[in-house]
Amino acid sequence: MTVAEELPSEIDTGLLRDALNEVRRVIVGQEHMVERLLVALLARGHCLLEGVPGVAKTLAASTLATVVGGEFARIQFTPDLVPSDIVGTRVYHPSREAFDVELGPVFVNFLLADEINRAPAKVQSALLEVMAERQVTLAGQTHPLPRPFIVLATQNPIESEGVYQLPEVQRDRFLFKVRVGHPSAHEELEILHRMSVAPPTPRAVLDPARLAALQAMADQVSVHQLVADYVVRLVMATRSPAEYGLTELEENIEIGVSPRATLGLVAAGRGLALLRGRDYLLPDDVRDVAVDVMSHRLMLTFDALADGVDPEDIVRQILAAVPPPLVVWNQGPR
Repeated sequence: MTVAEELPSEIDTGLLRDALNEVRRVIVGQEHMVERLLVALLARGHCLLEGVPGVAKTLAASTLATVVGGEFARIQFTPDLVPSDIVGTRVYHPSREAFDVELGPVFVNFLLADEINRAPAKVQSALLEVMAERQVTLAGQTHPLPRPFIVLATQNPIESEGVYQLPEVQRDRFLFKVRVGHPSAHEELEILHRMSVAPPTPRAVLDPARLAALQAMADQVSVHQLVADYVVRLVMATRSPAEYGLTELEENIEIGVSPRATLGLVAAGRGLALLRGRDYLLPDDVRDVAVDVMSHRLMLTFDALADGVDPEDIVRQILAAVPPPLVVWNQGPR
């Protein structure tokens, strides 16, 4: 591959902008959520959306699936769900005296796991192989999922009845955890005007093949050694905060983030850089995605949980304490 082929072309960057604008044509406000969803696609990562009902979490996921193209399925998670409802099962046919494998609804490009914290532990654990390996094993046979594949999950943070908290190992499988808040007064008025009469219908801008090419292009985004070192320092600050002048965090952090956070910071930063039209990663890209990549991976102490310490605030303290490097890229003629 030549250097020219590795650089993001104007056409590819324009397609990403068109896809982003098409989602924004349907979704009013929620700029942060919409951008993170597209970055998760470029980084091949799963995304967990947390917010109260009615803030367009499900609409954003279904709209993005339409804009990007590919197959889409929505599973409404409930307490009576069983693993075979999502991954599939074997069905016996008496006429042939044989079993057939019936694949479940996870065999799509975009899987919306709606209210994922309403499903019991067995169902949540059934998603681990799906999310980590992008495959399903049934009756001793492995069935690969379509590519690209991404899980977009939603959960309600204020629900308490019939809710099963996601275990740490499953939260770690999500690249992002994005908090979705209420719209502003101006956005609320725009929602009323846009959605109360004839809601806009999204159109397909990309297709799975083009998305796969963009994902490969994101993999080629250059990462300077200083930026890689900065990513590692951010991660190590969650494990040994005293070494970075953050002694007060030692009583709040039980276990720091996993190596998946290190990989996630680089992958998400690369996707964000490509979305911004660059073929190189800047420390600002890493800082912009750090809260969404790291906060849900922190395990807090019992006292911190009892005091209501927000893990996002901890990540912001780390970002303020760990200085970013000064990286100057050579912007010569291409």
